[in-house]
Amino acid sequence: MRLRMSLLLALVLCISAVAAQPPAPKVIDLKAPDGINLKATYFAAPKPGPGVLLFHQCNQQRKSWDTLASKLASAGIHVLTLDYRGFGESGGPRVDFANPDTQRVIAEKWPGDVDVAFNYFVSQPGVKKDVIGAGGASCGVNQSIQLARRHPEVKSLVLLSGGTTREGREFLKQKGKLPLFISAADDDGGIVEIMQWLMSLSGNPGNDFVHYKAGGHGVDMFAPHPELPGKIVSWFETTLVRTPGRAPNSASAAELAKNKPMLALLDEPDGPARASGMIEEARRKDPKATPFPEGIVNQLAYERLQSGDTKGAVELARLNVTAFPESPNAYDSLSDAYLADGQRDLAKQTAQKALEILASNTTEPPDRRELIKQSAEQKLKQLSDQKP
Repeated sequence: MRLRMSLLLALVLCISAVAAQPPAPKVIDLKAPDGINLKATYFAAPKPGPGVLLFHQCNQQRKSWDTLASKLASAGIHVLTLDYRGFGESGGPRVDFANPDTQRVIAEKWPGDVDVAFNYFVSQPGVKKDVIGAGGASCGVNQSIQLARRHPEVKSLVLLSGGTTREGREFLKQKGKLPLFISAADDDGGIVEIMQWLMSLSGNPGNDFVHYKAGGHGVDMFAPHPELPGKIVSWFETTLVRTPGRAPNSASAAELAKNKPMLALLDEPDGPARASGMIEEARRKDPKATPFPEGIVNQLAYERLQSGDTKGAVELARLNVTAFPESPNAYDSLSDAYLADGQRDLAKQTAQKALEILASNTTEPPDRRELIKQSAEQKLKQLSDQKP
């Protein structure tokens, strides 16, 4: 009898374990507002619960999230991954970032595409539609933040190696109660500084920053840091299941809070002029002082370029050269700004300066050095081929 009971108990446990497994992922076809076909994958959890939308980086596609999505579904959190138009299995012209029209398509079309995916997701019977999370890598960071701007149902964000627009940053400042889990690596250009900036703008004491010395860009960090997906699952379990919209206070949030005033200044309309004064004052005390991060100012300069504010871009790029006179990237970015503003001679001079500094610079990683070299040489060729 005892043996029979043991076998019965083992059978019940086995059946329970099988029953708790999530169903197989389901590939979904969605229609964008203009009729473009969008591919998505729905990872249903084994029981009703909150949901998470995951947005891929722009050198990947939705399947890069498969492992994390399966872990989240097993933890009781429904997941939808989406291929942007022009990526993966979604329709539309393949995205080419060398095409100046690409940013317009991203700004005008992607929000509607993302909302189609969101509306489908929250309509699913098992998804708790008022408790949703979003996660993004690289360009998916902005998509996650913009989704939260449009939909208050989004209670928690996971952001890997990416920035956002000025509107996104204003949202983070206004909605500081939205908890953020952020991760980036030092070997990914200046992205750590940008991620720290976003975290400080939010000011939520529960924000968590996972900082790696090396690991690459976005989901590439999962391979050298296999614990990272587990940390993300735990984050969403806390902020969507146990305490929706809230996370315990973290040490990383407290550390970054002290930099918030200086970082916030750079986004103000008169920020560049005031920051220039800060450099002069700081340099009087310490000739090597750098009162703001190079990567953040560089991003702001390119945002001005994309918006058509070439004068503002030049002002910000000049500020970076003043603060980081040994940076080849700062000079290359200033050359881009001068070129967009029609200042051809100055564009040529600063591109040449970038190459001169690069020749003796040993601090930049080899792949980044090559990108700067190609960018500067391309501008010099363009300037020599075109008539004034």
